[in-house]
Amino acid sequence: MSGITPGSGDSPFPTRRELRERAARPTGRAAATAPTKAAPTNVPTSDSRQAQPKRQPSRVARQVAASTAPRTSRRPKGRLLKRLVSLGAMLGAGALLVATSLPAMALQGSAADALDAVSQAPAHTQTLAVDKKVLVQAPTRDAYTVVSLAQKIRVSYTHGSFDYTNDPNGTIQWPFPVAVPISSGFGPRVAPCGGCSSFHEGVDFTPGSGVPIGAIADGVVSLVSSSGAYGNHVIIDHVINGQKVQSLYAHMQSGSVVVAVGDVVKVTQVIGKVGSTGESTGAHLHLEIHLDGTPVDPFAWLKANAN
Repeated sequence: MSGITPGSGDSPFPTRRELRERAARPTGRAAATAPTKAAPTNVPTSDSRQAQPKRQPSRVARQVAASTAPRTSRRPKGRLLKRLVSLGAMLGAGALLVATSLPAMALQGSAADALDAVSQAPAHTQTLAVDKKVLVQAPTRDAYTVVSLAQKIRVSYTHGSFDYTNDPNGTIQWPFPVAVPISSGFGPRVAPCGGCSSFHEGVDFTPGSGVPIGAIADGVVSLVSSSGAYGNHVIIDHVINGQKVQSLYAHMQSGSVVVAVGDVVKVTQVIGKVGSTGESTGAHLHLEIHLDGTPVDPFAWLKANAN
């Protein structure tokens, strides 16, 4: 097979000159109607060629030339740039490592020098003279006991003990034939309820709800009431050893009072039953003793006068 010479008329690869001529050559009807130019009779000299303006290639010729021109690769530049960036990062990291390690090393050296200087300095010791005779004394402590408020009040304002016995043949007796518990004595106290008094003017007996209550001595009923803080209560007037004495019985059950004003009662005669009416926190008998209108400690008075 015979080779094809580039630039020949049979070659499929036209030269640049032929491409420019084809681009400048009219096509179609324009080529058929275009007048043919007569060949110049005079051949221009070198001076006239230089004087003629240089023809610029058309747009199509520039596009063709650009498409056929060899392309240069930009990959080497991109790789070089990446390598430079990596190298710069490595250099920066090394510089940072050196910058952070130098002060620590310098400080370690300074600390070591300071320790050496302290260890080489002469040591100054302190001495303390102590007497061989040391007296050890035991700490003094105040003696104390635990006393409840109720106990303190009972000791201050009463005999401190609510033990008693009753003589069923006496003219003055306790309100119950046998001794019963006492929950609160005469004197100041912490009020057990909102309407209760802070100074207790009587003694609270707690034998249980519904237990009959007896008069402490012969006398005359002067008051029967069911109102106020006492609830259902009765007052009996007595004359004992020539002195007027009043006994008050409070908080009795509703409907249990069996006496009326003006009734003459005998010692131990039942006047009502233990209840919890009025200002009360539970079933009990609140007993008061008044001498000439002044309340006194009922427990102490009965202890001294019951026979």
